[in-house]
Amino acid sequence: MTTLTVSGRVAQVLSSYVSDVFGVMGNGNVYFLDAAEQQGLRFTAVRHEGAAIAAADAYYRASGRLAAGTTTYGPGYTNALTALAEAVQAQIPVVLVTGDAPTTGARPWDVDQAAIAAGLGAATFTVTRDAAGAVTRQAVEYALTRRTAVVLAIPYDLAALEAADEDLPEPAALEVTDDGGTDLARVARLLAGAQRPLILAGRGAHLAGAGPELRDLADRLGALTAGTALALNLLNGEGYLGVAGGFGTDSAAGLMGEADVVLVAGASLSPFTMRFGDLLGPDATVIQIDTAVESTNPRVDLFVSADVKAAAARLLSLLDSGAAAGAWRSEAVRRLAVGPGHATGSASTVDGRLDPRALASALDAVLPERRTVVQDGGHFIGWAPMYWNIPRPQDLVMVGTAFQSIGLGLASAVGAARAVEDGRTLVLASGDGGFLMGLSDLESLIGAARSAIVVIYNDAAYGAEIHQYGSQGLTEKPMLIPEVDFSGVARALGAESAMIRSLSDLSSLQDWIDAGANGTFLADCRITSSVRAPWITEWMAVSQAAKAAVAIT
Repeated sequence: MTTLTVSGRVAQVLSSYVSDVFGVMGNGNVYFLDAAEQQGLRFTAVRHEGAAIAAADAYYRASGRLAAGTTTYGPGYTNALTALAEAVQAQIPVVLVTGDAPTTGARPWDVDQAAIAAGLGAATFTVTRDAAGAVTRQAVEYALTRRTAVVLAIPYDLAALEAADEDLPEPAALEVTDDGGTDLARVARLLAGAQRPLILAGRGAHLAGAGPELRDLADRLGALTAGTALALNLLNGEGYLGVAGGFGTDSAAGLMGEADVVLVAGASLSPFTMRFGDLLGPDATVIQIDTAVESTNPRVDLFVSADVKAAAARLLSLLDSGAAAGAWRSEAVRRLAVGPGHATGSASTVDGRLDPRALASALDAVLPERRTVVQDGGHFIGWAPMYWNIPRPQDLVMVGTAFQSIGLGLASAVGAARAVEDGRTLVLASGDGGFLMGLSDLESLIGAARSAIVVIYNDAAYGAEIHQYGSQGLTEKPMLIPEVDFSGVARALGAESAMIRSLSDLSSLQDWIDAGANGTFLADCRITSSVRAPWITEWMAVSQAAKAAVAIT
């Protein structure tokens, strides 16, 4: 048997689960990275440790395959914490391989990394010489079965020592098959008796591969269907209403509000999805099926803890096979056809900059049809799911929404670019504030991407704060960003680019696409801050109403 170091054993076991590692090299992980290369793992260097986890996170979201991030101990580890918290909150399986304090005790510069991880909700697995492989496998399987991020720590004094021999069997296929048992009989009765059924799918349904079963269930019931932004188009077909929440149209929201029985499959029913309580009618019966241990929203009337795919298959077997009445669907199709869609935007604005709605529509016509879209957080976040054709859930990677963060977009684009293997073009949509936070990894994206387009919605401001707080009379000075020439920065780093001040300027992007779309193109789009996104208008209305209620009491 080949002698392996502790780092070598970790890399050997990881290679059974992952093909890609993202990170920054340092004292604490240099031996692991050497071993990873010997095991044939592909290493993508990023320039900030936070990008290591964000890239691995996005790699999973875009491909459904596990990836690892790696940092050194101490400051390398703490730099990764925001991305680690996002992965935990978003329930994304990720493994962070990091150095740690030696087994002989903490040095003056060490911190309690396990305690920090626990505060974020991430478990830490610390390897030993005797069980480096077993601990690594335990960490990976914990991440996959719990759908969460884990920390795999290699004590500094063990990293280069010889590891003990271990007899480890081949990893078994991990499956979740609980179909909810007898609780589903009641669900079947409620659905069978519904006059206006609605099936709302979330990312949990996508991850479970439940799209075909839920689509068959909707056809059996004559139900309308919808999805959260993270399950966009999972249930596309007859009766599909689009995105539930602030990214959807008022016509679709009106139909969702008329449903009498709503089956929520793998969605947490966040305030944004629920339009802050206004999405569903007060008399609707709400059923939630999810792998969580309990309902995630007080609006749920019946909760079933189960794998969505298995539960949907079970429901199909419990329902009568007769044809469903089509009146509800027919009416919905008619009303959607004549109802208002998303606002088209204006050709002119008060400050002469681009209307982001008109820009988004124009970009949809220019961008390659085969696209995987990564979005940073920010005011602009709704323009892509509202205006761009994104055919599959895995083609929309929305980072930062779980932890309410910005600045992870560029790093996430690196991971998604490595995951895209079928000729798709990676498209990153970012605001100028978040882009500046992650700017060091523009170089990482240029190096990693076969074909990438970066769209910056550049309003020279933190747009969400301008609308939420500037509109209330608070000083806007901290909310403003000096105009940055992102196009010039991109060219300096080796990308092609253009400053987009009018829709006709998109011709330079079109020319690059027509020439083969090879490499990276950055479009620095100068947009107005005078257009407020619908989702933030809803959020502000709810916040103001809550403040008014407190003032009255």
